[in-house]
Amino acid sequence: MPILQAVRVGYQFANGDQLLNGVSCTLTNPRVGLVGRNGAGKSIFASILAGSCLPTEGVVTANTSIAMYTQSSLGLRHQKRTIAQYLNVDHIIYALEQIESGSCDPKWFDVVGEQWEIQEKLNQKLSLHHLPQDLCLPCSSLSGGELAKLQLWHLFEQNAGLLILDEPSNHLDAQGKQWLNHQISQYQGYILLISHDRQLLRSMEQIWELSHLRLKQYGGNYDFYLEKISQESAAIERQFSCVQRQQKQLEMRAQKNKEKFEQRAALGNKTRKKGGQSKLLLNAMLDQATSSISNRLKNEAIQRKQLKQKLEQLEMQRERVKPQKIYIPNGDPTSRNLVNIVNGMLSYGSNQPINLQINSETKLHLHGKNGSGKSTLLKAICGEKGLMNGTLQVNTSVCYLDQHFGRLDHKLTVLEQVLADSYRILESDARTLLAGIGFRRESVHLPVGTLSGGEKMKLAMLIVSHHPAQPLLLLDEPDNHLDIHSKNLLADVLNQYRGAFVLVSHDDEFVHQTGVNCRYRAC
Repeated sequence: MPILQAVRVGYQFANGDQLLNGVSCTLTNPRVGLVGRNGAGKSIFASILAGSCLPTEGVVTANTSIAMYTQSSLGLRHQKRTIAQYLNVDHIIYALEQIESGSCDPKWFDVVGEQWEIQEKLNQKLSLHHLPQDLCLPCSSLSGGELAKLQLWHLFEQNAGLLILDEPSNHLDAQGKQWLNHQISQYQGYILLISHDRQLLRSMEQIWELSHLRLKQYGGNYDFYLEKISQESAAIERQFSCVQRQQKQLEMRAQKNKEKFEQRAALGNKTRKKGGQSKLLLNAMLDQATSSISNRLKNEAIQRKQLKQKLEQLEMQRERVKPQKIYIPNGDPTSRNLVNIVNGMLSYGSNQPINLQINSETKLHLHGKNGSGKSTLLKAICGEKGLMNGTLQVNTSVCYLDQHFGRLDHKLTVLEQVLADSYRILESDARTLLAGIGFRRESVHLPVGTLSGGEKMKLAMLIVSHHPAQPLLLLDEPDNHLDIHSKNLLADVLNQYRGAFVLVSHDDEFVHQTGVNCRYRAC
């Protein structure tokens, strides 16, 4: 018996837009990775499988306990709960404190039960997972990576039959990703992983791809999936070319038949005018020819319709594997000094003086553990925060792009956002650019606030790329919310970029693809 089964699951938004339609799957493999482009509905589908979101139609049957990690869980950072309260042990800790202070009330002993060493055991586990050893510490004081690790560790401890992980590595540094990979490999239950992290996906045994309202399953890890997608893409292109040739041949035959009919009609009219043949016979021949041409035109119309339908179906399949395009204009090729930092001290993170120089040819990877001050350094360069000590000189315009999409106005539509932020761009040109990143036809009128994280990031990158001053790009984990296709695209664009950029990312494979030529470690 499968531990999870979905039968013809559908999901429709309140405005009538269909996100999922007739999606069916059976989970029998212990390690499954769920992939798909931004906006395909992966998170909603996972929530439906977990039972936290009801489908519009269809049925999900689970034969095991399910626990789920989501990006929205990080909202805990804005609450006043302590680590002990989050782990639901604060009442035991309080009872121990009362007993230690001299209280002999039996109720405190009942609360503690046999858990006299709970503080020591939890602190040992917190230390093992490189988390602060203070159960009274507010969760709001944890970094994004620490908070993600705390919640993931707590989920792994629950030993649910199925663990659904929605982008668990987004806020983890390199060490945190290694920790997560180890936890996944050691977990005894089933795991459904939603991720754009290729290293994690390579540890899966099966890949599910959600796209165009449907789910397709591939019996292997991420590399196996890539090979199959490549084969599918080549086959679709061959079929597409074949149908186009058939269309061309059909039109050529239709033109030739039309010319033959016109020649025969002209000859018939000439014969009729000359006389010498029975009008009855000529009329019969004309009726036969008219009937023949009518049948031929009907057959040609049917063939045109069939070929058009085939092309439309193939176009939908091409869209699933077609790479999107983000255009970033070339920067200033003249080598010049852009940023100088001498003995700089940050207000948060690194306690070591920073000495850094960035010129117009610099492609810098800024790396370090969570909480080391990488984002603070970027904000200092762009002028949002000052240095505590030292000097900072910036000789260029700067564009800062963070993972929270601070440049975007959620009240605007996608098209309005591009027109508002781009320099004298025509609406027709804006639509062309937006089509390159997946916003076609009426989707350009979607409110920015309704977009997925990856869609917002691509929109923000498009706007940044068309800044008239061609500034120094400060990219704070731009790959965090991108699907795999978009991640490859962004890496390729940055690799071809002639200007300077500073990139913060924990994905080594992505960083290597961008063509960085120097590195700086925040300590």
